[in-house]
Amino acid sequence: MPLRWTNLLPFTAGLCLAGAFLICTAGNLDARSPDDEQTLWKLEHDYFRYVETNDLTAYSSLWHEKFLGWPSVSAAPVHKDHISDWITTQTSKGLAFKLVEFKPASIQVTGGIGVTCYWVTYKYLGADGEREPRTIRITHTWLRNGKTWHIIGGMSMPEASVSK
Repeated sequence: MPLRWTNLLPFTAGLCLAGAFLICTAGNLDARSPDDEQTLWKLEHDYFRYVETNDLTAYSSLWHEKFLGWPSVSAAPVHKDHISDWITTQTSKGLAFKLVEFKPASIQVTGGIGVTCYWVTYKYLGADGEREPRTIRITHTWLRNGKTWHIIGGMSMPEASVSK
């Protein structure tokens, strides 16, 4: 029996369907690299290094243009244009931020989205001495664009003091 194109139709149709399936599902596959978690923790540490050095340009570069979050020091949610307000309100008083402790709680990366949860203890230093340390819980949602990660959402809250 001679080979005719009509004999190849079932094979070609199956191949096309398989290709279409792979193309459609490729975006849903977990594209996480083993280094994503380390990268996000490094970026979280960079975040506080930028705050300590009052490098607002580098600090702002961590945030996605469409960021929405609710910092513990804000009465309402904020967008990127107000993300450094909590820093400038203190530095304008002559105070400097000092990180005391960074304590990871959990991290999860799924495809191009990463969520970090952690505690930080910090204090402010001024010409008249140190302020009382405070501990807050922070959650950041990171969005990957190519090889770059940016914070697209977040929230923080004071850690409740535990009475003994």
